[in-house]
Amino acid sequence: MTFDVLIRNATIVDGTGAPRFPGDIGIRSGRIERIGELSGERGSTEIDLEGRVAAPGFIDAHTHDDRLMLSVPDMAPKVSQGITTVVAGNCGISLAPMPRPIPQPVTPPLNLLDDEGGWFRFRSFAEYVAELRARPAATNCALLVGHTTLRVAIVDDLQRPASRAEIARMRALVEEALDAGAIGVSTGLFYEPAIAAPTEEVIETCRPLEPHGGIYCTHMRDEEAGIIDSLTETFRIGREVGVPVVVSHLKVVGPANHGRSGEALAFIEEHMARQPICMDCYPYTAGSTVLSAHRAASSARVIVSWSKPLPQYAGRDLADVAREMGVSRDEAIARLLPAGGIYFRLDENDVQRILRHDRTMIGSDGLPHDASPHPRLWGTFPRVLGHYGRELGLFTLEKAVHKMTGLTARNFGLEHRGVLREGAHADLVLFDPATVDEAATYEAPIAPAHGIQATLVNGEVVWRGGKATGARPGRVLSRVAA
Repeated sequence: MTFDVLIRNATIVDGTGAPRFPGDIGIRSGRIERIGELSGERGSTEIDLEGRVAAPGFIDAHTHDDRLMLSVPDMAPKVSQGITTVVAGNCGISLAPMPRPIPQPVTPPLNLLDDEGGWFRFRSFAEYVAELRARPAATNCALLVGHTTLRVAIVDDLQRPASRAEIARMRALVEEALDAGAIGVSTGLFYEPAIAAPTEEVIETCRPLEPHGGIYCTHMRDEEAGIIDSLTETFRIGREVGVPVVVSHLKVVGPANHGRSGEALAFIEEHMARQPICMDCYPYTAGSTVLSAHRAASSARVIVSWSKPLPQYAGRDLADVAREMGVSRDEAIARLLPAGGIYFRLDENDVQRILRHDRTMIGSDGLPHDASPHPRLWGTFPRVLGHYGRELGLFTLEKAVHKMTGLTARNFGLEHRGVLREGAHADLVLFDPATVDEAATYEAPIAPAHGIQATLVNGEVVWRGGKATGARPGRVLSRVAA
């Protein structure tokens, strides 16, 4: 028997949380055909791991890769760290649908995907999915349709709730997106274009989710003092629509709220007993989004990640930029806009408590079009394995891998993904557990991770020897409701 790919002498961490075990893996036609002792078999491509780890390819639970998959399809920031599937369209921001020319200038935070607007050219979600299938990326994707994108497309005055007629139009676009292959709806109630949307608007817009077996993901309205109220709103939306809820990048923001992660997790656990809820987080004490004086005010440090009028300041500390300009911080921000920022507003103990929770998935929340991005874009998953797993002992290797694979696949309904077993799709990452870690830093954020030997998507090698191979085997994945 000749396999397409034969991986020899692996330590297999299968994504279920079960103990590791030695074995070989035979791959044929994009699937794992055999796991076991295969010393007598051959492969068209053979990789000898010499005891290093073979695990399911990582599933990035929270991305903004909607455009990246088309504009930079080798997906190097993702496949270089072992990611084989991305969940895109988060925080209410999706590239489609945009049934009218997008208003100029591009409304923040949609400008995180494209500040010129040319990529918002898909009038329907089906057009976007068709292009992803015609021009596949290196990774698989599962797609969300964004409520903020719908508001920008339909509601003329974003400072008010949508009218009944506008909600009906947004609901029709959700229906079309789900029919075209979206797995759910995301909201970004934290952001200015959606702040005016009452809970009822979200519920009525999301009504098509339940009959389609969809999921609701949210960047909640308030991650600071009002976090419990925001969780309450989130869970109400899930109950009334009748679908599972994903709390995006769970965190407690600002010095006044440091330490409240225990309270938030206890509240979530209480409601998990009554309805399907899960959450993701990223392993850093800084977040990143559009630059604003409000967010900077509660941050210990701010780094400028991009600026359209003053691009030379990307990667610089805001305090240094203001000093160089000879103006206040707020005036410096005004001159930089539109721009992005990296905000140091979280407490390390809260980050660790949320990361460690058994039901927490891992999501990078990376912003791939920032000139000087947050290091989470290139480093999230190796950082979990290296810094938090191997160095700090926050969890075992098996638990860390499960949080990045099997748990995520189950929560998002991605059938035959996130596990290494016979018959599963052959999405794999091969790495050295002794050296795997992030290489990206805040000072030098664009750097492939340490310790990643190879990444395979649907049985094809997409990253090996420190570079992309050029293979583009990614697929648009559907959700199988539990």
